[in-house]
Amino acid sequence: MMNRQSALMLAHYKAWADKVIFDAVVALPPGEAEKQRSSLFKTMIGTLNHIYVVDLIWRAHLEGRDHGFKARNLVLHPDLGELWKAQRTMNDWLLAWSGAQSDRTLDEDVSFTFVSGRSASMTRGEIFLHLVTHAAYHRGWVSEMFFDVPARPPQPDLSVFLTEAPQDWRGAAMTAPT
Repeated sequence: MMNRQSALMLAHYKAWADKVIFDAVVALPPGEAEKQRSSLFKTMIGTLNHIYVVDLIWRAHLEGRDHGFKARNLVLHPDLGELWKAQRTMNDWLLAWSGAQSDRTLDEDVSFTFVSGRSASMTRGEIFLHLVTHAAYHRGWVSEMFFDVPARPPQPDLSVFLTEAPQDWRGAAMTAPT
């Protein structure tokens, strides 16, 4: 069961980890983010767009509305700067959403429809946890692509966040961001 304190910590972690990965991709030589690679989503930008699209899909589920997507492999923002701006907006929403939850609301069931058309139900906490772990999984794909550059991949791990990231989020974790 997901509780409010864990949801707040994971929302802050996701925002931090997304910044780590975007900062690392921006620092690569020109053209590397768009370079075709042996990967399902073809490029770093394609993979980062997939994370963003899936975030939007699960946000819609959490809000109880249709997401309107028929695929998860869309490139909504081919420009890395535009994608980062959109991802920050999504992460700001997730921080505010997690701050507005209680242990009770995180345990509520939400019915939704997958992109495939299959109906399902999960708790808000389970949906939130999937959103966070899905992004971590695919940030790993982007990190793996760094070896093709070659460049040292970033380390957006939860353990790094908890032990090395600025700790100002801990005080903020008790209230929703403003």
